[in-house]
Amino acid sequence: MRGVHVTRGGAGAVLRGVDLDIEPGETIALVGRSGAGKSTLLKVINGLIAPDAGEVLVDGRATRDWNPFELRRRIGYVLQDIGLFPHMTVGANVAVVPRLLDWEPARIAQRVDGMLDLVGLPPATYRERPSLELSGGQRQRVGVARALAADPPILLMDEPFGALDPVTRAELHREFRRIQAQVRKTVVIVTHDMAEAFALATRIGVLDAGVIAQLEAPKTLARSTDPRVRPLLEPLLEARAIFA
Repeated sequence: MRGVHVTRGGAGAVLRGVDLDIEPGETIALVGRSGAGKSTLLKVINGLIAPDAGEVLVDGRATRDWNPFELRRRIGYVLQDIGLFPHMTVGANVAVVPRLLDWEPARIAQRVDGMLDLVGLPPATYRERPSLELSGGQRQRVGVARALAADPPILLMDEPFGALDPVTRAELHREFRRIQAQVRKTVVIVTHDMAEAFALATRIGVLDAGVIAQLEAPKTLARSTDPRVRPLLEPLLEARAIFA
């Protein structure tokens, strides 16, 4: 991102001259208060929102120069509400993008089973199961499998584990680290949970009033004295003190 500005109607300026470089294979977590611009930044990356000024480059090419469908097929997207198609089976949900890309049926079937294995859902058990029968954690795993099915190099995740109970969330954090160690995607995660950001990210970006206040590795960010960053760290530091 190079000097990206975004204005959204009555909300006014949401992003204010954002500069951001994300390296291949790293996991960036974006944190900040509600309205700081985190989700808007994700939508700018995959072309759902065009910046009013500045530019976004994906693989060295400005998003305005991409065919929008080609761009989005290179970017997997995982949402908090997951958005599985309720009338479809688990396997059919995972297969959505490969079918849009006209993959051969045998290739799709192999990919679906591979993705279900990757996210810890045995294909023989889950492939034909109706999506409505799944638990929240299982639906989230299917959402990740679907986002990865066409092997996109970039994965965007908007509050992917926010609606889950703490035990399930911790389990999926472990699964995410395992999966990322295997597939090495470029991942951008939006979260309100600083502990989640510390658990998953190689770097954490703190957004405040539409700018990136600080972008650092977790250990460096933990020592920050920036008044825009410190309030987000305090609950995490207090929790550590309780269990010290």
